[in-house]
Amino acid sequence: MAQVISDEHESEYQVAPPTGNAAPAPSRALATLSAYGEGEAYVGALDRRSLRKTPGLYIRAWRRFRSNRVAMAALIVLLLIVVFVLSAGLISRYVTGFTPQENHLADKLKPPMTDGYILGSDGNGRDILTRLAYGGRVSIMIAVLSGLATFFIGGAIGLVSGYRGGLTDTLLMRLVDVLLSIPGLPLLILIASLYSPGPVGLAFVLAAVSWPGIARIVRGEVLALRGREYVDAARTLGASGPRIVLRHILPNILPLMIVYISLIIPGLILAETGLSFLGIGVQVPTPSWGNMLGDAQQFFRTNATNVVIPGLMIYLTSLTMYLVGNGLRDALDPKLSE
Repeated sequence: MAQVISDEHESEYQVAPPTGNAAPAPSRALATLSAYGEGEAYVGALDRRSLRKTPGLYIRAWRRFRSNRVAMAALIVLLLIVVFVLSAGLISRYVTGFTPQENHLADKLKPPMTDGYILGSDGNGRDILTRLAYGGRVSIMIAVLSGLATFFIGGAIGLVSGYRGGLTDTLLMRLVDVLLSIPGLPLLILIASLYSPGPVGLAFVLAAVSWPGIARIVRGEVLALRGREYVDAARTLGASGPRIVLRHILPNILPLMIVYISLIIPGLILAETGLSFLGIGVQVPTPSWGNMLGDAQQFFRTNATNVVIPGLMIYLTSLTMYLVGNGLRDALDPKLSE
């Protein structure tokens, strides 16, 4: 019976012998299968090429950010401010000819564009333009360094707390609650008064007060993501906890963390300015926008430019950073579509 079925199966695909001088024809079935395979391979190659050409998250975010005219204008102004403060040494050598600590008491409180003082001089005869560039470098450096420290400290604590849960989550979140319940400015004044930190130390003091906010936000996002299907699949395949956090959870909350840090950096600039204005931040003779305001307050009635110029730089820097942060928030929002 099996032999009969086999014979019938073979006879079904048997090719008829050629007649006359005609060449033997190839099997239609084999030709059809070959053409089908080549077509599938071609379509697969096209799909792979199209996937490579598909813009990723950050490219699409940049396109959305670029279409936001307010955010782009703020970014351009912010870049000009950064270039200005980074060029402080060149401004001191080739533009003003003064160092930030150099004082000429005979030339104090000179108005702008007088005797070589482009923006005037302060109460000690120091060039305002030179000190503005060097002071901006210090103020922005403190804010950015503090923002980065806040990013890593608060982000790490939020990731650990949200993923581990249990007793670890309880202890870390109670610590966050305690720090959030303490008024930030009095705590900063107390710490700065006790230890009198330099610029780098002041940056970490600000970060020590600022990290609980981002830790709580990151913890909430991790709690929402750790029960997703792709996290369960990675855990089933044997992925370790650190690998799941770094490879599967962190990339999904990284845009949120970037937006949060971009929005708190202006507040850090204002915090440093306030502490320096009160005399417990960056100490003279090291210039900063805050202690420039503090030195100029007694001359406000006779020489208002000493107050207006550093105050305007603080305002422009904080405003542009805030607008850029808003643009990043809108550009990185996954709910938006092009």
